[in-house]
This record gives sequence, C-alpha cells and structure tokens, in this order.
Amino acid sequence: MSHILQRILDRELPTVVGGEGNILIDSDGRHYLDACGGAAVSCLGHDNARVRAAICDQVNTIAFGHSGFFTNRPAEDLADSLISGAPKGTGDGRVMFVGSGSEAMEAALKLARQIHVERGEPTRTRFIARGSSYHGNTLGALATGGHAQRRAPFDPLLMTVDHIDPCYEYRYRREGEAEEAFGLRMADQLEDRILHLGAENVAAFVAEPVVGATLGTQPATPGYFKRIRQICDRHGVLFIADEVMCGIGRTGSFFALEQEGVHADITTIAKGLGAGYQPIAAVVASERAIRAIEEGSGRLWNGHTYMSHAVAAAGALAVLNVIRDDNLLDNVRKMGGLLEQRLRTAFGQHPHIGDIRGRGLFWSVELVRERERKTPFAADEALAWHIQDAALEEGLMCYPAQGCADGINGDHVLLAPSYTSTPLEIETIVDTLALAIDRSLKSENIAHA
Repeated sequence: MSHILQRILDRELPTVVGGEGNILIDSDGRHYLDACGGAAVSCLGHDNARVRAAICDQVNTIAFGHSGFFTNRPAEDLADSLISGAPKGTGDGRVMFVGSGSEAMEAALKLARQIHVERGEPTRTRFIARGSSYHGNTLGALATGGHAQRRAPFDPLLMTVDHIDPCYEYRYRREGEAEEAFGLRMADQLEDRILHLGAENVAAFVAEPVVGATLGTQPATPGYFKRIRQICDRHGVLFIADEVMCGIGRTGSFFALEQEGVHADITTIAKGLGAGYQPIAAVVASERAIRAIEEGSGRLWNGHTYMSHAVAAAGALAVLNVIRDDNLLDNVRKMGGLLEQRLRTAFGQHPHIGDIRGRGLFWSVELVRERERKTPFAADEALAWHIQDAALEEGLMCYPAQGCADGINGDHVLLAPSYTSTPLEIETIVDTLALAIDRSLKSENIAHA
C-alpha cells in the first residue's frame, strides 16, 4: 500500500521509472506515448539533455537564496527572456516566479488588487471571469474558475466572483449568426456585467485565451479579445490572461494572446514553462500595470518562500532556449496542422463526435450521444474516463474531462503532444484514440451508444 495521498485511492497506479523522447516507461516495462504532456506540461518530452544539464549545473552552483535577500542570475535571465517575447504593449514589464499555475493565479489576483489600491481606487474588489473556465485549485483561483463540478465541494469557502458566458461557439452560437458577431455578443456581456456592478468596483477580468481543461482547447472567435481589451480599457479594468495551459508555444505562438493582436495587463504561465523538469510558474505584468506600484509603495505585498528559485529558473530558461534554438514553434504549427487534419479525417463524420477544436498542438474532441441535438452523455456514464482507460491499455496517454456542456455533463478528450512530435507519432495518437473511443462506446458501460 502506498502512503502517498494519491489523486485516486481505489486503484494502484503504475510506477514511472524512465522516459525516452515522448515515451514514458513504467516499472513493468510498459511504454506509453504521451499525447497530453500529463496536463499540457511535458512540451519537450521526457529526456531532454540540455534541460537536465542546466538543472544539474545550477544545483552544483547555488540552489536557493531567499528572494527577500537576493536575486539570482537564472531568474534574471529568464525574466528577460519572457519580457522579450511578450506581446506588443507589455513594454518593459516585470515577472514574478512562483511554484504552480494555481499559485500564479492567486498572485495575479492579489497583484491586481494592489495595483488598484496603489492607484487610489480601493473600491475595486470584484473580479469577473467566464463560465466553464478553470484557473486553479487554490481557493481564490477556484472561485475565479467557472466549472460547476470542480467548485461544488468547496463552494461555501469561495469568494464571490461574477461569471459571464464563455466564447464557446459549438454550444452558444445561434443559428445563422455570423462568427464575428457571435464573438462580439459574447464579449459585450463583460461590459454589461461591469456596468451592473459599477466600474468603480471591478478590479479585473480573467480569461484563458484558449480554454484548456474545462472546455477542451476552445479558442475565441475573431474579434472577441480585441473587444475585451477595449471594454477593459474603457472602464479601467485590468485584463488577466490565464495562459497556464495554452502559453509558451502550445498554440503555435510564444504567448497565446499574440494571435489575437492584443496584450494582457497581467498574464499567468506555467506548465510548458518548466516542461515538467522543475515546478515553476510565472506572473508577467505589463509596464503600465506595474508603474502604480513603482510610483507608490515600491513593495510587492504578496510573497512566497520559493519565489525565483534558482534551480527551477535555470531549468525553465533552458526550456525556452531549446524551443527557440530548435525552432520548435515551427514544428508546433506543422504538426498541429497535421493533427487537425487527421482528427477531422478520423472523426469528422463520427456519429458521437460533436466538435473538433483547438489550435497548434492543443486539440480536443467533444463526445455527444446525439450529434444533431448536441446531446451530451450523462456524467455518471463516465465516458471520458473509459476512453482514458482504453487508451492506456493501448499505450497512449490522453487527457479526459467532463462538464463541458453544462459544468457537469459533457465529455471531451484533450490532446497536447510534445513540440518535438513526429508525423508518425501524430498518426499513432489519432489511430489509437479512435480505437479507444470506439471500444469505449461499444462497452457495456455505455448503454445505447
């Protein structure tokens, strides 16, 4: 029996003992093609020599110096690298390094609050986010997220956050409505909510540029985020972009928001930043947002023990250097195009695949009981989890989730393979996923599929 408080207590998990490229190996010698990066984390596979060497070199130099007393070279260089690649409008911003995506979102919420207080606007305490979103597991981040199933057990503990509808074309776009008109209608909900609350009371709007776990790699329609930026600017509301899952090249550009032609005031990143080699996340704040603190107290009010950890920063810097030096964003775009093509060929006419969506190497298929009516499978049928189990039996790791239809019902399977993926691996991923889906739909566990 394991004495670890595992995520799943009613089964014994295999023990991972090694990795070769995009393959993970367990103690029984079984090989698994990692088609999801765990949770869009392992963007460079599992045995990158440059990243490993950078971490070892830093451990042998200095591992830790508290950020209240010292800075360190890897963290400084990593911050320079992130700011140099940030969307136009970020300017000469600042970066805060923490340990996880949830931690980054908590820090971003606190930073937004501090900025408004330093500006002399202490009444700005309310946050607006979107339904069917996910921003982390800590209480502030969980409250900001809009996924009913994940929030439910902790609801009495959560702060009040207002939610508007997501830009979820498959289920929210009206018949005959133009794509851009739909996006603008969804964005205008933000202005309506700001006016309802009173602009003087709203601190920030939080959104994922490409929604990850809860909606299954859902991009916004053209024009949506430009309207969001305009609304935030008009009312003095900060825009926080959650790129924890979709950032650092996952969607084909270094920052996901680049593709929308706008910048955020505060951006959270994690997962692909460390590529799984060390725990690290970051909060990137624009020059304009930070100016209030520089001209005010000159102190960051939120601190964490392991901020700017030198070993984690060294690993992340190596990750960014590998992505840039090996031109991996080009491969993300090429293999992303192939992945989309293969998914549409395999599932475009599938009677139980309602939607195929994504960007870069970040794609999902949404499963439905009735395609014409977009009727989801019931949550208690656990279709997504059956697909995961069937895929693992075939040696494929994919990322299942439930709740995309209404926060409880609705199954999708997310794919986020490594940036180093080959055409053969992409073909294998889609072929194996198709096998796992068909096997799960035919099983006795999914009645009348």
